[in-house]
Amino acid sequence: MFENILIYFVIIPLVMLAALGLCRNIKQIRAVAVVGSLGLIALSTVVLLQYLDMRSAIDAAIAAGTATEQPAMLFTNTWTWFAPLNIHLAVGVDGISIAMLMLSSIIVFAGSFASWTIKQPKEFFLWLILLSTGVFGFFISVDLFTMFMFYEVALIPMYLLIGVWGSGKKNYSAMKLTLMLMGGSAFLMLGLIGIYYHSAPEGGQLTWNLLEIVDNDAIPHGWQQFLFPMTFVGFGVLGAMFPFHTWSPDGHASAPTAVSMLHAGVLMKLGGYGCFRVAIYTMPQAAHELSWIFLILTGISVVYGAFCACVKTDLKYINAYSSVSHCGLVLFAILMLNETAMTGAIMQMLSHGLMTALFFALIGMIYGRTHTREITEMGGMMQIMPYLSVCYVIAGLASLGLPGLSGFVAEMTIFVGSFQAGMADFLAGHGSLRLVFTLVACCSIVITAVYILRVVGKLLFGPVHDDHHRSLTDATWWERVSTVSLIVCVAAIGCFPNFFSNLIKFTFDPAIFSVLGLK
Repeated sequence: MFENILIYFVIIPLVMLAALGLCRNIKQIRAVAVVGSLGLIALSTVVLLQYLDMRSAIDAAIAAGTATEQPAMLFTNTWTWFAPLNIHLAVGVDGISIAMLMLSSIIVFAGSFASWTIKQPKEFFLWLILLSTGVFGFFISVDLFTMFMFYEVALIPMYLLIGVWGSGKKNYSAMKLTLMLMGGSAFLMLGLIGIYYHSAPEGGQLTWNLLEIVDNDAIPHGWQQFLFPMTFVGFGVLGAMFPFHTWSPDGHASAPTAVSMLHAGVLMKLGGYGCFRVAIYTMPQAAHELSWIFLILTGISVVYGAFCACVKTDLKYINAYSSVSHCGLVLFAILMLNETAMTGAIMQMLSHGLMTALFFALIGMIYGRTHTREITEMGGMMQIMPYLSVCYVIAGLASLGLPGLSGFVAEMTIFVGSFQAGMADFLAGHGSLRLVFTLVACCSIVITAVYILRVVGKLLFGPVHDDHHRSLTDATWWERVSTVSLIVCVAAIGCFPNFFSNLIKFTFDPAIFSVLGLK
């Protein structure tokens, strides 16, 4: 019954695109955006519940001796696309994929309400839904060629969304973002082609299927040393890895609210997901041997991004550099190559996706009223816009890691796993690089507290700098729907971490064996 369910993550956005083409007024456009995003949330929920049921059934079968192991992915299906190169529309999900699908559907829903009054709504939502089509297709794909195709579908609309609906240096930012991400895609494409041509033993049939490539374990050690950096850098550019991060702050600062939400909340997660799913999963030997190089770069990202956020006065730039730091922490944890740190990395992807979407939504709402993003030109917002101010405080507390919110659970899991990996290396006489950089990364907690509390103090409290601000109104109903949906999810991860941790750990049974066992 559910064998074809994953393909609906692509069909629903395509139906939304067709429906938007038939819309004649703003009410119809809003209805399509909201109903379609609710459909994606419902579909994600159904897949999650069925996944948990199937996993439980398989566990019971293993305990009874009627099954031997958990499959790497469920709901797998494949349709031949281009037989000469063995390209298929192959789909499948595990715990990580489902977590990313849930995150994407929630942010698309919140972004629809955050764009309630956008200009040229029909064209805007057409491009926004096309972007989300690429995101959903990427997370369900098992075929590397199809995954790369959806990856590009997700990137291309960003140019128009920023260039047409953006603000500030929007043309410069759109072009910079496009060129840098296309440069990363060039590295990625070469890496994926190399994986394909070494995907099977000599004389075997070449394949793009990720699961078959891992099972074949045929990529020679020398080629792994060459292809791993290409694929990791290709995905790492989208993950804002230092020194390829400079497109991110400019792109975020110029993008309209919903695009910033989807970009920082979901699109940047394609980078971390791809680094784990493709680079590390298919080339574990090279990951072990070369991880120290990228560990240094991601460690710099964590601290550098936090320091940059401390000196900025534009709210969007502050949040953008904060995203560089938090996304750097995701890649940093993945490179630790142990289960605890990797679990923390996925939880950080969820946590950062939700709280940064909340930040950008709130910044857009504040900017729409004050027409400025400079914290030096604002003050006393707590007495003028209490609802939006309280939401901003909640987002800030989640970012700096307050217990009970998602940031605490994710960061603590990362640092515990990283410390375990660092101590294991140190005690085994393999050097202290991981341990040193774990301590350096921990410093980002203090730096994050500095810039979050600085912004909250200047923006929300103190004297009102502009008398015009005293007449501003608080959040509308559609803005409250957008913010509440994100806050509830941030609190859910913080209060019920075991559910999300167990969902993710289902994935690591086969994956960690590949990474650590080296077959």
